Amino acid sequence: MAALFDLAGRSALVTGGNGGIGLGIARGLAKAGAAVAIAGRNAAKTAAAKAELEALGARCEALEADVADPEACRRLVESAAERLGRLDILVNNAGIALGGRPERLALDDWNAVLQTNLTAAFVASQAAHPLMKAAGGGKIINIGSMYAIFGAPYVPAYAASKGAVVQLTKSLAAAWARDNIQVNAILPGWIDTEMTRGARSAEAFDRAIVERTPAGRWGEAADFEGPAVFLASPASDFVTGALLNVDGGFSISG
Repeated sequence: MAALFDLAGRSALVTGGNGGIGLGIARGLAKAGAAVAIAGRNAAKTAAAKAELEALGARCEALEADVADPEACRRLVESAAERLGRLDILVNNAGIALGGRPERLALDDWNAVLQTNLTAAFVASQAAHPLMKAAGGGKIINIGSMYAIFGAPYVPAYAASKGAVVQLTKSLAAAWARDNIQVNAILPGWIDTEMTRGARSAEAFDRAIVERTPAGRWGEAADFEGPAVFLASPASDFVTGALLNVDGGFSISG
């Protein structure tokens, strides 16, 4: 059974892997034996994350890139494969959330969110496809959001991008199944990260989230270690186009 979740000899790229959910995923992959490349825009933060992963005994490469730049995004995938010797797993995690009601949302902000959250996932996946196909298969994990399911008045661009990530996941899964490339998505709920720290500081909001979540707490980065290993490992070889909610039951609670 352990072999089903063994990632020894596999190599992974995690965009936005220097903190939050991305670092949680990178930890899980590293603990399962994978060599990991983490990419981010903050060099100091990425270096700290690299040191943390290496302390677990993993091989880790730190890469700096702005995935919103398509050419930089393609080069990132190619660099990860070159540095690690191969690319078996791609985690499209990098994302931003620029809020604002739709009637006041600047078009530049809308475009920035879609470019980072959606287009970069497509570009990175497109760049990874020939590498994985030539190697006989691979795993792509896209990070969506519960806002791919729900609407909200203050994050129209973020919600639209994550809804589109779900459909992109299904399309890539259907297109590349015959290449033995499984493409799945994780939909996080309310997770305690830098991105949500401001919202959580509001006591009433924090209490409302905990009360609605059947698990009775906010999620943590560590909650993504197991789901990521499952979707990156042989255990999920017949799972593709699937959406895995990691939200403590928030999305099923009325």
